[in-house]
Amino acid sequence: MDIARTPATPDGNHEMADAAPSPQEPATIRREDYQPFAWLVPETRLDFDLGLESTRVRATLTVAPNDKVAPSPTIRLNGDGLQPASVKVDGEPTQSYVMDGDDLILTLPAGAHEIAIETEIQPASNSQLMGLYASNDMLCTQCEAEGFRRITFFPDRPDVLSTYTVRMRGPKAQLPVLLCNGNRVDTGEEGEMHWAEWHDPWPKPSYLFALVAGDLVARTNHFTTMSGRKVELNVYVREGDLPRTEHAMESLKRSMKWDEETFGREYDLDLFNIVAVSDFNMGAMENKGLNVFNTKYVLADPETATDGDFDGIEGVIGHEYFHNWSGNRITCRDWFQLSLKEGFTVLRDQLFSADMGSEPVKRIEDVRILRSVQFPEDSGPLAHPIRPDSYREINNFYTATVYNKGAEVIRMMRTMAGTERFREGTDLYFERHDGEAATCEDFVTSIEDGAGLDLKQFRLWYSQAGTPQVTARLTHEGQTARLELSQSVPPTPGQSDKKPMPIPLKIALFDRSSGSHRGEELVVLDEARRELTFEGFDAPPVLSINRTFSAPVTIDRDIPRDDLVFLAARDDDPFARYEAMQELMAGYLVAAAGGGLAEDQREAAVGDIAGAMRAVLTDGALDDLMRGELMMLPSQTYLAEQMLVADPGRIHEEREALKAQLGRRLREELHRLYDRAEQLPYSLDLAARGARKVKTQVLVLAAASDPEKAVELAAHQYDRADNMTDRQGALMVLAGTQSPERTTRLLDFYNRHRDNALVVDKWFALQASSLHPQVIEHVKSLADHAEFTLKNPNRVRSLYMAFAGNPHAFHDASGEGYRLIADLILELDPINPQTAARFVPPLGRWRRIESGRSALMREQLERIAAAPKLSRDTYEQVTRSLG
Repeated sequence: MDIARTPATPDGNHEMADAAPSPQEPATIRREDYQPFAWLVPETRLDFDLGLESTRVRATLTVAPNDKVAPSPTIRLNGDGLQPASVKVDGEPTQSYVMDGDDLILTLPAGAHEIAIETEIQPASNSQLMGLYASNDMLCTQCEAEGFRRITFFPDRPDVLSTYTVRMRGPKAQLPVLLCNGNRVDTGEEGEMHWAEWHDPWPKPSYLFALVAGDLVARTNHFTTMSGRKVELNVYVREGDLPRTEHAMESLKRSMKWDEETFGREYDLDLFNIVAVSDFNMGAMENKGLNVFNTKYVLADPETATDGDFDGIEGVIGHEYFHNWSGNRITCRDWFQLSLKEGFTVLRDQLFSADMGSEPVKRIEDVRILRSVQFPEDSGPLAHPIRPDSYREINNFYTATVYNKGAEVIRMMRTMAGTERFREGTDLYFERHDGEAATCEDFVTSIEDGAGLDLKQFRLWYSQAGTPQVTARLTHEGQTARLELSQSVPPTPGQSDKKPMPIPLKIALFDRSSGSHRGEELVVLDEARRELTFEGFDAPPVLSINRTFSAPVTIDRDIPRDDLVFLAARDDDPFARYEAMQELMAGYLVAAAGGGLAEDQREAAVGDIAGAMRAVLTDGALDDLMRGELMMLPSQTYLAEQMLVADPGRIHEEREALKAQLGRRLREELHRLYDRAEQLPYSLDLAARGARKVKTQVLVLAAASDPEKAVELAAHQYDRADNMTDRQGALMVLAGTQSPERTTRLLDFYNRHRDNALVVDKWFALQASSLHPQVIEHVKSLADHAEFTLKNPNRVRSLYMAFAGNPHAFHDASGEGYRLIADLILELDPINPQTAARFVPPLGRWRRIESGRSALMREQLERIAAAPKLSRDTYEQVTRSLG
């Protein structure tokens, strides 16, 4: 599952829970208490009489005792808000069951049995968008992690694998397309009704069940697998959206080919269907053979989608397809193992996207996400290991730590093993555990055995939270350079003392005069302190470290500013060059925001930054995609993470001042770059995409240094744009200005695209994330707009998540930004608690913010915590954030 680039408590036989939790406060589930389920469910048959208002579900389960555990006279079938209309055992009605909360506990004689349960559900009133729900007159499901129990009573846990046969019946005029997992085996008509039967031959857990019924059309294609099987491919959408599905289809075909070539994985059904849904909590879901996607990650054309949207679609489609093996064929034993499928699959989609586009730019983008979302998570009250020891609400476990840091941990194994040996390890993993519910330990052991690595100490990455800090000190004497490395992992909630972990660091030492190095070296720092010596340096070399971001750590290298300028201009590793430029700017901005720079120090530092940026702007060997990355200033969130206590107001002021200085000092170079880039016609090739990227960065710097010229340029770009990337880039800059052009272009943008929900989402987000001084009032006004609704997660995120991610507005000194998000959480929680809970973490950073704002943030968290009938999702996030 993709968490929008981002479920249920197992029964008592699975995890032992603390006694008597309150309705708000869920029980604590512990990994050490895992027990296999006492019953096997080899076959499941589901019969649906479908309707938007009411759907009848008949579930028939074949069950047998699990001979690997002690026999149990009862079977616990999880439910959520269900009431059984009838219960039968071996064809006969029975009353030998009790309800334990939402769960049905049935007493069974010894041996195998057939259990039949009938339930009725109301999809149209399901605002949580979990289980079976209605979306724009169609029916669809979302079952990860614990949504299946909202459809029927079932042992809803990932280690119970079953083959599914599903018969769907519904009105053919209203629901002409009936889709489910696996292969379609039969269809028929009964007057105004029709039906379809589906069978999935591969055993799967209930969280991978999927059903879609609605008035849809498909873009159809085919893919021939490496063994010669022809697979039918379909992308289902609303009829008017069909022209915008070509990129999605081509992304799917590229994903299938890449997975065969890179990991040796072949698709295993006759059919692969994708369905785009407009109401969806996540980005997409990897249900076996029937992937359900948020429309955001399917629909694209140049008029409505940016370059980033095209990349996002390719990456998410790849991610969900790759889950077919890393998640479906091999699934998770329990939810503590979530990173087994998600971390591994994120790495796979990152490698795929890198191969499809610019590898260094993709690496930088991935690291930027890690630093802006996961690093703050690792240093805050919600910190947890990628495989935690306990959890309370599984919905809150779909985090950047599990996904993004999980991917980095597996990438480190790949770095230490090398590409070929890593492939041997993954081949062994797929061979050993195909058809099983596996653990993170199973994966690590397979890599260890297949790649020939000793990963005993490396397993600490799975159990220790926090971002390690590596200190690097380079000294020089005579012809010897000495590099002293040390590591520490800061305390996190529940983990005060940490052990040293293996940290693979790619390093190179540059000769200052020639600008070259003798070769890159991989050093694994696996102890608290280590010293390395390098001979043959007449002069002190320049250290390039953590090249390609070989480890998810922070580096304290106490490097002279001259060395950063050197690396920003000359490092041959693109990521290390980017890192030097970021460090050069971040060092200055953190010192300036902290009040630690005299005027002459400011002047010298800005001069060095401008010199390094000039080298970037004029380097003919650089492609524009990479140039655009090097032009970006560190984000305010990243800068705040570099400070023990951050003042968001000062950070914003200093960052805007630096943008203005760079814009003025580099005015000629920036405008030459813009004029050159403007000449390239629209296409999706890397050169044209790079041109669009640098044009936007020029506008960003111009807006700070010469607002009138920036408005003129941005309005000109908007009016001439023949694609969404240029139009949105221009409008982003205009949205932050107080100019007539802002008003006219925002109105034009809305009127031009008012019938396209995804582009209207952009319109909301552009205003909520702008630098306009009245952005808080704009957000309040937009919340009353006729097009705004709390029932669509995309629309909620477009306005309020964009606002919460806008430090300039969210951290307004009045505290009004904090109150705005708290009000949203309280209003949204009864409608969609999963989405509401995702707005808590920005408030949870209060400990790292200066005292005035900190008190205001905590006040809002306390107000939320005091609300009656708060969902378990939000309650857990708030109470942990308060500590």
